[in-house]
Amino acid sequence: MPDRRTFLKAGGVAVALPWLPSLSVAHAATQAPRRMVNICATLGLYADSWFPKTGGADYEASDYLALIDRHRSRYTLFSGFAHANQTGRQAHNSEITWLTSAEHPGLDGFQNTLSLDQAAANHVGYVTRYPSIVMGTVSPQSQSYTTGGVMVPAEISPATLFAKLFLQGDAATVAREKQRLADGGSILDRLRLDAQALRVHANAGDARKLDAYFEAVRTAERELVEVQAWLDRPKPVVEADPPQDVDDPADLIGRVERMLDLIPLILATDSSRVISLMIQDHGAVPKVDGVNGEHHGLSHHGQDEAKIAQLKLVEIEIVKRFGALLDRLDERPDGGPSLLDSTTVLFGSNLGNANSHSAKHLPILVAGGPFSHGRHVVHEGEEDAPLSNLFLSLLRTFGAPAETFGHSTEPLVWA
Repeated sequence: MPDRRTFLKAGGVAVALPWLPSLSVAHAATQAPRRMVNICATLGLYADSWFPKTGGADYEASDYLALIDRHRSRYTLFSGFAHANQTGRQAHNSEITWLTSAEHPGLDGFQNTLSLDQAAANHVGYVTRYPSIVMGTVSPQSQSYTTGGVMVPAEISPATLFAKLFLQGDAATVAREKQRLADGGSILDRLRLDAQALRVHANAGDARKLDAYFEAVRTAERELVEVQAWLDRPKPVVEADPPQDVDDPADLIGRVERMLDLIPLILATDSSRVISLMIQDHGAVPKVDGVNGEHHGLSHHGQDEAKIAQLKLVEIEIVKRFGALLDRLDERPDGGPSLLDSTTVLFGSNLGNANSHSAKHLPILVAGGPFSHGRHVVHEGEEDAPLSNLFLSLLRTFGAPAETFGHSTEPLVWA
């Protein structure tokens, strides 16, 4: 993989250069763009094995945290944070609002709101080939939502994603893609003319709807122009073999691992600066030694010690893979800054207690970026603090000029 510390940048293209000793570490660090990675384990993380018993900097690592304690100085733990009113139509509906904070997911009249990652992607735009990358481990469902509350489908094939990012199509393939985009543009032109004709006869309420429609058309047109421009730019070359898809849904860990392996490549090549991964319920017995129960069923352990023991075996493997991601992001073979220095990584779950479907007291970890780390931040109080306050801080640190986010009351400051 090309060295990722120094880039020549022009017209939205980033070309990686080898390490040049004459360029100081400080100079390289100032040139690094802000990046964001969000990872959610939707079936929770067993609280007794995740949360430390005490707060502050001198906490004793829990069973799970001991697996990544080598990075203690590079992350902060949070206890006592959640989104309000997450009871929805179905028990697991809180997974669709983890990045948004919208209340009462799935109930009549519910419409999701802008997600953290898409707010960041909107700020960046097409400076990179893809404003955001949305990944899943088993289905296209995601936690990423547009301003209008529309879900951004997740890519579940690492092979397909690798090809989109790093494999240059032949001339015929590129020509077909250009024609597809041109067809989309002509359709937008026709729709706009039709809508303008309707507006003459619209009442005030319908006129407002049409104004919103026009804005959506204009946004789509701008995006078509940006996408077409990227088609003529060569994709980055990486020294990595294309990954093979894991066909077996029971191989939860293999699927998670393949997706996590792509994240450093995406960030290092500046193919996107915003990445989200949803670790989903695979509806199968995970291929983990010592486990014979289906993952979802184990998360509803009913305090059965045998089920808890198997659940922990699954979650240990997930936390280990997250630790391996931090290892790669924190590599600095040339002594310069690492990807983790400029990447804020959010890891956790939408469930604080999967056994009871509770979306309170969520397991939340933030690694990397410009923050002062190494502590366990505990919110004291009868009610959880708004997780949106943390999200607002993450968004502002990313560079987005956000006044509020979700149900935030103020940006969270912990150091």
